[in-house]
Parts: sequence; C-alpha cells; structure tokens
Amino acid sequence: MVTQQIPVIVLAGFLGSGKTTLLNHLLRHSGGSRIGAIVNDFGSIEIDAMTVAGQVDSMLSLGNGCLCCAVDTTDMDEMLERLTRPSARIDVIVIEASGLAEPEEMIRLILSSENRRIVYGGLVEVVDAAEFTATRERHPEVDRHLRVADLVVLNKADRVGEDGRSAILELLRTLSPGRPVVHASYGRVDPELFFDRRERGDDGAGARQLSFEDLYAEILAAEDGGHDCAAHGSGCAGGHGEDDGCGGPGRHLHAAYESVSFTCGDPLDPRRFMEFLDRRPEGLYRIKGFVHFGVDGHRQKFAVHTVGDFLRFYPSPWERGEERTNQLVMIGTGIDAAALQDRLTTCVGTGQEQAGPESMWGVLRYTQDQTAPQRPTS
Repeated sequence: MVTQQIPVIVLAGFLGSGKTTLLNHLLRHSGGSRIGAIVNDFGSIEIDAMTVAGQVDSMLSLGNGCLCCAVDTTDMDEMLERLTRPSARIDVIVIEASGLAEPEEMIRLILSSENRRIVYGGLVEVVDAAEFTATRERHPEVDRHLRVADLVVLNKADRVGEDGRSAILELLRTLSPGRPVVHASYGRVDPELFFDRRERGDDGAGARQLSFEDLYAEILAAEDGGHDCAAHGSGCAGGHGEDDGCGGPGRHLHAAYESVSFTCGDPLDPRRFMEFLDRRPEGLYRIKGFVHFGVDGHRQKFAVHTVGDFLRFYPSPWERGEERTNQLVMIGTGIDAAALQDRLTTCVGTGQEQAGPESMWGVLRYTQDQTAPQRPTS
C-alpha cells in the first residue's frame, strides 16, 4: 500500500515581502485542512490572535487544528519527522523561510530527506512589488531565488500602478521564465494554489471547538452582507463591491489562475505522456490526478504529482470494480485550456499495442520507489 505523502511547501522572500501575512492568510482559510507551519526565524510571528515565540523547537497548537513551530535549519528534519507522525494528522506543511535564507538549501533538505511521508510541494517566492527594484539592489541574489521558484507571488500589487506592474512582470518573465506569477494584496492568495482544502466534518470528528477560522469567516460574512468567499472555494461566483477582501477590488482569489480538467478512459502512451510533462507550457504550476498506461506488467493506476519542475508517480492497485479512467487537474496562470486538452488527447492510445515494458522507463524514473531526480538549482 502506498503511503500518503504530505506536501512540504517552502515560502520564501526577503524581509518585508509579506511572507508572514501570506502564511496567516493560509491558516485562516485552510478550509478544514490541518497545516503544520514551520517558522525558520528567530523573532516573533503573529498567527491570528496568538504570538508564537521564536525559540528553537517550540510548538504551539492553534485553534483551527493547525500546528506552528519555530526552528533552526539544522533542526528542520527532526521537526518534519514530528509533524508527519500519523497522530498529528497534518495535511500540508508550510515552511516560512527566514528573509535571509537560501531557498535552495531548503529544497535540497526536503528532496534529500529520508522521511517517506513527505513530498516536495514547491518553492513559493514572495516579491514586494513596491520595493522590488530596491530589493534587487540590496540583495542581488533574489534573481537566483526567482530562477528556482515554482510560483511567484507579486505581493503588494495594489501599491504600484498598471505601468509599474507591467514592468515588473516583464522582468519576472526574464528572471523566472515559464513560472506562473500571481498578483496579491495583503498576501491574499487562494490556498488551493498550494494544497487541496479538506471540507470540515469529513474526518468524522463530529462536534468541535469554534476556531479562529470560524470566527474570521463570520466577521467577513457580517462585513460583506453575509457572503463568505472562503466557503465557496474556487467555484464562487458571487459579486462584491469595491474591495471584496479576497485579493483586490472586485476580484476573488481564484480569479488569478485557471483550472483545467482532463478525463479519458483509454490508456495513455507512456512515452507521449512523458513528453507532455517534459514540455509543460509556461504558467502551468500544478498537475494532479490519476493515469494508467495498460503496458504489460504496469497495468495499475498511477497517482501523478507535479509542482514546477518536480514530478513524481505513485503506483497503486485498482479497487474492486473501479473504472479505469485517467483524471487530471491542471492549475496555472495564463494557460490555454483548449491547447492542453489537445496535447493530452495526443497521448491517448497511440501505439499501445506495440508498447513494451521499456516504454515505461521514463515513468519509472519518477515513481515513489525510486530516488526522485533533483531539479536544477541554478
């Protein structure tokens, strides 16, 4: 049986970019998912109405079921081990890196970890739109950080005009080619860009204590005429006034990205599918779902997990009576839904009758049982 792995997301960015604000936002809008928040800094961080003292190896249980701790980098692996114990029931781990941390080191730590219960969830680089030029002058290494990012959050986008945003976006296309860029104000980014939110009550926990997330949602609903955007998720179509509290004037959080689904019953050609994954279009951030290939010796289904350049397959048996179906969801910004559908259609069925076990070599390189190739860090 394949162990369910917990995604570990690195949240990076220089001092003042808005990482803590974004982390607070994720915790308030976790949608029932339990977040393990690791703060790699020595200071204090405000989490809702609570303050987590910045002492090494301290851990605090938050009112919404999340856990927060502050650690030094040398203790990171030990904290990951603690957070991934089944008894913690954590769904996703977010590491807020110090403003002066090297995110490449964080990535290597996760990819080289012997902890089989974690999987790399991507590097999110937070950029201060208002101070971007000054930050690059003071910290030229930011260009290197952007090159290895899987997602760039252009925070404080409300503080620069349209011309300023356009200039920054053009520069980011050069510094972080192909990477999706999401605009944000006050760190308000849809959590579903990072993890799948779990609906409350699906764990059979029954009655529970009112959390900070519940209170925050009630406040938003009261201020906004009873409309709670967090409860609607990415399917919300309600309207707002000048400032909806969800990412900017008149916009919902999910308006910054697109989600494309693909479903097909016929097996995929493994070589063609790997070619598709190797040439993912610009702006495509995450791919998740299940595929099957029908190749002799490899007729099980495979769960697929990609974020940025990272890719992993998880083989598992079919359940009794389960329909053999490929089901993929692709998330990104500025992606062409029709083009993605067309490209995946070309992966279906072609040459299956001639495909031998050797056609699976590309897939097997990225299975859970193999050492996943590390992505380039320069």
